[in-house]
Amino acid sequence: MSKAQAIEALIKAIGKENVVTEHEELVCYSFDATADMPSQLPDVVVTPTCTNDVVEILKVANQYKIPIYPRGSGTNLCGDTIPLQGGIVLRTQKMNKILEVDADNLVAVVQPGVVINDLNIAVAPYGLIYPPDPGTVLTATMGGSVSECSGGLRGLKYGVTKNYVMGLEVVMVDGSVVRFGGKTVKNVTAYDMVKLFTGAEGTLGIITEITVKLIPAPETKKSMLAHFAKLEDAGNTVTEIIRSKVIPATMEIMDQVTIRTVENFAKVGLPTDAEALLLIEVDGIPEVVEREAMAVVKAVEKHNGVIKVAKDDKERDNLWAARRAALPALAQMKPTTVLEDATVPRSRLTEMLLRLQDIAKKYDLTIGTFGHAGDGNLHPTILTDERNAEEMKRVHAAVDEIFKTALELGGTISGEHGIGMAKAKYLPLEFGDQGVEVMKKVKRALDPENLLNPGKMMG
Repeated sequence: MSKAQAIEALIKAIGKENVVTEHEELVCYSFDATADMPSQLPDVVVTPTCTNDVVEILKVANQYKIPIYPRGSGTNLCGDTIPLQGGIVLRTQKMNKILEVDADNLVAVVQPGVVINDLNIAVAPYGLIYPPDPGTVLTATMGGSVSECSGGLRGLKYGVTKNYVMGLEVVMVDGSVVRFGGKTVKNVTAYDMVKLFTGAEGTLGIITEITVKLIPAPETKKSMLAHFAKLEDAGNTVTEIIRSKVIPATMEIMDQVTIRTVENFAKVGLPTDAEALLLIEVDGIPEVVEREAMAVVKAVEKHNGVIKVAKDDKERDNLWAARRAALPALAQMKPTTVLEDATVPRSRLTEMLLRLQDIAKKYDLTIGTFGHAGDGNLHPTILTDERNAEEMKRVHAAVDEIFKTALELGGTISGEHGIGMAKAKYLPLEFGDQGVEVMKKVKRALDPENLLNPGKMMG
C-alpha cells in the first residue's frame, strides 16, 4: 500500500485541515532543538484535536505500517522528535486544553499540548503551582515534558516531572485507549504503568491526557548570589548547604566560561573574575526562609565565597534572568552548541566539575558548564562548529568521556534531557546488555512492529 493511500486515509479520518504534506512545511518538522543530529523530512504531519483523532491516526499508521513520531514543541535536546524514517509526525499543539483544575484534590487534568507555563498561570489564582520548570517552560508542552520526564531549576527540592504525574490516558499502537492512575494520592494497584509511560519518549504509546499533582505556592522566597575564586569551593559549598539540612528550592552553578559569556550577553553585573558562582533560592514560610538563608550565608562564607542577597523582586528577577540566559548566551559564541546532561551524586559534584575542566583541556575545546548543582545535574556545553570535521571528532570523544566519567562517579547519562538517539549508544554502559534487553522486551511487547518513534531510545 502506498504512502499516498495512507495520507488519503489520514485526511478522511481527521480532516484535510489537520494534515500537512507541503514540502516547505514538512521541513519545519525535520529537526528539533538538538545540535549535531541528522535531519529527515516526514512524509506527513498531522495535528489531532482530540483523543479520538489520535486513535484514528494510529489505526492508519498500524494499517499501513508507517512509523509515527509524536511531537510537542520540539524543544527536546536528545533528537527525540526527528522523524528518522519519515512517516507521520503527530503534533499535539491543538490538544491544548486545561480540562480541569481540582483545587480540593490538588490536581489538574490537561491535554498534552498545554504549555507548562500556561498551566502555572491557570492554577496561580488557586494559590497553587506545578513545580517542574525546564528551561523551555514558556514553550515546552506537558506531553513532551512527561514523555521526556523533564526536570528544571526546582528539581532539588520539588523533584522532576515523574514526581507529579498521577494519571495518564494513552493510545496504544493498535488504537486502543487505556487509562492508568488518577486523582488519588495513594494508588498501588498492580504495575505502576504511569511511571512506565512517563519518560518513555513516545516509544510505547501516545499520551493524550495527563493528571498532575499541584502543590501550594510558597509564601515567600529569598534569592542569593555567591561567587568563588575557586571552582572547588563552589562545589564544596553545595555539599555544606545540604549537610546543614537546608534544601533550597533552587541551587544553580555557572563556571567562569559561562559567567563571562552571560555577562557579555545580558549585562546583569555578574562577577567576571569569579571562577564559579552559585544562584540559590530558599522558599517557604517567612521565618523558615530567614533561618535557611542565614545557614546558606554561613556555608558560603565557610568556603571562601562572597554572597549577595537580593533586596527585592527586581534584583531577584535579574539574578534568575542571568541563569536562564546561560544557554542562549553560550549558543551565540559558536555556530554549534552541544549541550550535554551528565548527573552525579551531590557528594561527587566537585570532582565532576574538575574533571570537566580536564576534559576541555585534553581535547582542546571550549566547554562552559552550568546546571542544577543541588541535584548534581550539570550541563557541560561544548562550543564548536559542526563544519569543522576534525574538531567534531574531538567533540564526540569529549562527550564519550563526559558520560563515562559521570558513570564512574556513580551518576547517570541523563538527569533530565532524555535519551532519544543522542544517548542510546550509552545505555549499555549504564545498564549492561541484560538491562537494556529487559527494556527492549517491554518495547517489543507494546509495539511489536516498532512503529512508535523508531530509531530512538530502544532502536
